[in-house]
Amino acid sequence: MYRISKEFHFSASHQLLALGDDHPCSRLHGHNYVVVVELKSERLNEVGFVRDYLDLKPFKTYLDGELDHQHLNDVFGDDGVTAERMAKHFFDWCRERWPEVSAVRVHETPKTMAEYRP
Repeated sequence: MYRISKEFHFSASHQLLALGDDHPCSRLHGHNYVVVVELKSERLNEVGFVRDYLDLKPFKTYLDGELDHQHLNDVFGDDGVTAERMAKHFFDWCRERWPEVSAVRVHETPKTMAEYRP
């Protein structure tokens, strides 16, 4: 099995309103998100790729246009804008376009990340 991945970046704010007032993440805060999209295939295409990295440019355009420097609660609603839910959302978004997508990881900090992998 061949696996490739590409990393994307955006910055945004959010609040986890379901947490108690004493939890720091219930307050407005932001992250410099790193999103890693993983693709896999048992076979390479005619060029020798799982998929050309340039094919993933629409995802960068989506992140830059819809999420970068936004308040994510305004984009996704107040229903728990967590890294876990974003990983699933990004996986679904990418999988609709590229069937080779096998996982998406969302890093909120260099030490914390969530992954969605069906």
